[in-house]
Amino acid sequence: MKAIDGGRIRSCAAGAGLAVLAILAAVGDATASGLVPRSLGPTTSAVVPIEKSYAAGTIVIVSGNRTLDLVISEGRAIRYKIGVGRDGFRWSGTVKVGRKAEWPDWRPPAEMKARAAGLPDLVPAGPLNPLGARGIYLYKGGADTLYRIHGTNEQSTVGGFASSGCFRMSNADVIDLYERVKVGSTVIVK
Repeated sequence: MKAIDGGRIRSCAAGAGLAVLAILAAVGDATASGLVPRSLGPTTSAVVPIEKSYAAGTIVIVSGNRTLDLVISEGRAIRYKIGVGRDGFRWSGTVKVGRKAEWPDWRPPAEMKARAAGLPDLVPAGPLNPLGARGIYLYKGGADTLYRIHGTNEQSTVGGFASSGCFRMSNADVIDLYERVKVGSTVIVK
């Protein structure tokens, strides 16, 4: 992701109103330079038959296929194209949807900051945030795993092996999934 002003959006001491104007100006500059996507990306969803029986509302991710299925009924699911973890960052297991957020902010984990010097402590919500339009937070045993199903403004990474373990979707697809999935839903990662 390309950063604005070295990755920092500066707030003004004169008050929140000026800070908002500074952010709007930065987004405007980013839009003009082509950094902010002009669309939410493609919709890849399709209703498909599935062989195994899962409860409606279950999410089944098959990393090797780079697909995410949301089970809608016995033997049927909505399938989305996703990006998954690159070599060394793929994982499997069963987790739950712990929370959801619209236009989430992003706090890079310490491990990621150690691998990529210069990452900020916080990337505020908005069109330049790498979590995109929606974040679906994955929990295990009531604790945040730090893995997410989220949108992306880097559409070229959807369908590939590019993340640090999160699951990337086009912003259009993650908005659709976000509206359908409930907090507490089971997520099976294979």
